[in-house]
Amino acid sequence: MAAIDELKTLLSEDIRQLEVLADLLLREKEALASADISPLQTLTEEKNQILGTIRERARQKIHLLVDMGFRPDAGEPSRFIRAAEMDDLYHLWKTADQKLRECQSLNQNNGRVVGHLQKRLARVTDIFRGASSQQKLYGAQGQQTNVSSSTVFASA
Repeated sequence: MAAIDELKTLLSEDIRQLEVLADLLLREKEALASADISPLQTLTEEKNQILGTIRERARQKIHLLVDMGFRPDAGEPSRFIRAAEMDDLYHLWKTADQKLRECQSLNQNNGRVVGHLQKRLARVTDIFRGASSQQKLYGAQGQQTNVSSSTVFASA
């Protein structure tokens, strides 16, 4: 039973830190939207620190689950926990998973904002270089690519 209590403690800490991470991601989005890059370095360092501790706890949780009889090749840990009828632990696991998915969504949104900012910077750079008259098409993933308009009618 000590392993279950330790898992509950680790999951509770995950939930707490994932809530902090979600707050950091929202602050990052605000900084990106306002074009205020000064807090981004601090936010990035804080995010990396939180992610490092979450990864370390993930390793600890897997080791505890393996000690309890979980086989990593047997599927998701939540199925093992549910099958073992550990309802409190299952509820904590699902809450942590929900918080993690929320953070992933926020991070993907911020990534899209960064991508748009990079595209805008590339367009401004093209204008400064005098290359803005080139035609652009969109690729399969939505990225812009320059198109050359030279056509060869015949060759000797």
